[in-house]
Amino acid sequence: MQLTINGRTLDVDAEPAMPLLWVLRDLLDLTGTKYGCGVAACGACTVRVDGQPTRSCVTPVSAVAGKRVVTIEGLGSAARPHPVQAAWIAQQVPQCGYCQSGMLMAAAALLERKPKPTDADIDAAITNLCRCGTYQRVRAAIKRAAGMPA
Repeated sequence: MQLTINGRTLDVDAEPAMPLLWVLRDLLDLTGTKYGCGVAACGACTVRVDGQPTRSCVTPVSAVAGKRVVTIEGLGSAARPHPVQAAWIAQQVPQCGYCQSGMLMAAAALLERKPKPTDADIDAAITNLCRCGTYQRVRAAIKRAAGMPA
């Protein structure tokens, strides 16, 4: 099947029911998207599908055919980081960092929908789990990326 990942059209030989997460990690070697729980509860596997944050561990690859998928590798680069990536670094958000790629993808989607989110908007959009408890720094980084005071 043909997929559009990070702006590139790719032919992928995968079973239609195979979770998008495993296509990304195992077949395309895009390992920034992490496996956390396998039941869409934690958000470590969050990617964007047509702009919407999507839990890739429970999304069959067939569901994204013909859609635009963006992974953490496509969000920004070291030379040109996405505003949320720059804010994450400035606010020193990560501790262990495992959940952060999913958090960044959810935050980027939020800021596209709501360029100046309230605390309630952030709470509603960022349902990702962080075992290190960096939620206050996540909120501060999202506000920083939005050009708002933390």
